[in-house]
Amino acid sequence: MTKLSDTQLVILSAAAQREDRNVLPLPGSLRGGAAAKVVGALLSRGLIVETPTDSQTKADAALNRIWRNDGDGRAILLHITDAGLAAIGVEPESGDSAPTGADEAPSAEAPQDAPDEADPAPKARTPRAGTKQAKLIEMLRADGGATIDEIVAALDWQAHTARGAMSGALKKKLGLTITSEKIEGRGRAYRITDN
Repeated sequence: MTKLSDTQLVILSAAAQREDRNVLPLPGSLRGGAAAKVVGALLSRGLIVETPTDSQTKADAALNRIWRNDGDGRAILLHITDAGLAAIGVEPESGDSAPTGADEAPSAEAPQDAPDEADPAPKARTPRAGTKQAKLIEMLRADGGATIDEIVAALDWQAHTARGAMSGALKKKLGLTITSEKIEGRGRAYRITDN
């Protein structure tokens, strides 16, 4: 899965909810150089695309509806691509990543707000084979589980890293259920329990 910043997630999620798939307007707090940096990163990764229009409407930072104008003065809009939709777990509705009305610049009088829709369910993540995370899962699935000391020794991690990986990556991101029990002579052992 593509790693995205919170700002990039907000931008792509809002664009996915708009009927015309327009990335603009950007969040109100994102202006100037910060906006150019975030948009540039999304463009370079192919998650959004610049769409030229036939309109000669000038870009206006206050309205935040047109990204820029090209050398001929045509308005350039930003649209989410199929790759951008996939990065946030949304299935594209059709083969087109650009909307059908891409040749028309949005009107300044009638801004299009994102409709209130439920967020799509996140796709289940699976760890890559051969990683420390995969080794941690293997250790936690073994009979008797693993203690923090065993995890630290096997993965060359600090104790806080092992705890953080279990809490963040395994529980929150992968949705695994981890239990623990104190074992005499061994200490607290952690295990993944399959529901």
